[in-house]
Amino acid sequence: MNHKRVLRLAVTVAATGALAAGMTMTLTSTASAGTTLKASAAEKGRYFGAAVAGQKLSDNTYVTILNREFNSVVPENDMKWDATEPQQGRFSYTGGDRLVSHAQANGMSVRGHALLWHAQQPGWAQSMSGTALRNAAINHVTQVATHFRGKIYAWDVVNEAFADGGSGGRRDSNLQRTGNDWIEAAFRAARAADPGAKLCYNDYNTDGINAKSTGIYNMVRDFRSRGVPIDCVGFQSHLGTSLASDYQANLQRFADLGVDVQITELDVMSGGNQANIFAAVTRACMNVSRCTGITTWGVRDCDSWRGSDNALLFECSGNKKAAYTSVLNALNAGPGITPSPTTPGPTTPGPTTPPPTTPPPTTPPPGPDGCTASVSLNSWTGGFVASVKVTAGSAGTNGWNVSVTLPGGASVTNTWSATASGATGTVRFTNVNYNGRLGAGQVTEFGFQGTGSAAGVTPTCTAS
Repeated sequence: MNHKRVLRLAVTVAATGALAAGMTMTLTSTASAGTTLKASAAEKGRYFGAAVAGQKLSDNTYVTILNREFNSVVPENDMKWDATEPQQGRFSYTGGDRLVSHAQANGMSVRGHALLWHAQQPGWAQSMSGTALRNAAINHVTQVATHFRGKIYAWDVVNEAFADGGSGGRRDSNLQRTGNDWIEAAFRAARAADPGAKLCYNDYNTDGINAKSTGIYNMVRDFRSRGVPIDCVGFQSHLGTSLASDYQANLQRFADLGVDVQITELDVMSGGNQANIFAAVTRACMNVSRCTGITTWGVRDCDSWRGSDNALLFECSGNKKAAYTSVLNALNAGPGITPSPTTPGPTTPGPTTPPPTTPPPTTPPPGPDGCTASVSLNSWTGGFVASVKVTAGSAGTNGWNVSVTLPGGASVTNTWSATASGATGTVRFTNVNYNGRLGAGQVTEFGFQGTGSAAGVTPTCTAS
């Protein structure tokens, strides 16, 4: 989604769905209350993000809000096909690299958006079809995902491939006409190029259980049954003056398939119900254990593609709106999550699926004080991504350090949600500003990517 598009809203019944059964993670309560969106979300094991326009990073008010309130960013346009491959085979990453650098410097994760979409294709791709277009599209996925490898938390691999209306079928596009398996091919290529990233499908007008969301649900169920690598589904949630009564139930049915769900492009029309709808969406995400984060499509009202709808949480001056307070309160009141291993698909992967990952170990119980750390690895020949879980002891933490001794020949190349000292041998990771303070038994996570092998590493945690 971006400001160039004609506004499309789902017209639904005002209400909030009830919590559905079948959760795959454990909901836990926490005692502390965050004072910013990112702090509150992080305390509950989630992120709170914003879509960012690269040119806005020179606006002081914009950047102040972004850095204070958000711990995840997604590029509005800088990673789309027309921006990253304006001429066939000639790639441009300036805008995307700038956003990634800003995120890394400020302890933010990055959602990549979007590898393939029927809109905002460069002119050369628009004029292609058939096998030539298929090959060009898969090459684009491979090249872009490889360039950003290890720097992206989750990719919107395919965006808006389903049609509106009652059919629940695919949208007619030049990509769809290359063959009905083009989405599967894109996901397999993305997994091979960036094995550590979550791979998502993203769409709009899927805010309740309807024909379109059911068509997507059936695709995800099929992919999971056949081992097509899909990890998450994004729900754009560009909302008007009401919210579907089965919004939460819709999120839950996708989560029950074994994928994460994320609110990816949230904005709500201004008016008397805006704060209530923002809060209801936030509560729904908090109540679904596999809802890992929320992203608003922009930072301030004057940055929004929706113009006079004033659809975001901040006024142009930077002042917080009533909707901001309602979201923060819902985040603080909601349960936290203790992740459990991703539900595995079948054991027959496609030809480009990487080797199976090492399953996450059981997190050790909190000690009497200090902290503990455990690691899970996603490894391939020549490299790895490590996800480290930090658990506070009974005294909590004001900060933490995790040390990892890497085998000979291994080296850390990228780190997120922590700061690394060193790259080889014994590497020390220190919390960033929003995830150092943990209550007794609370959990936070960080990650790093490296070359070589990290097999057998055992992290040690020290609290301060």
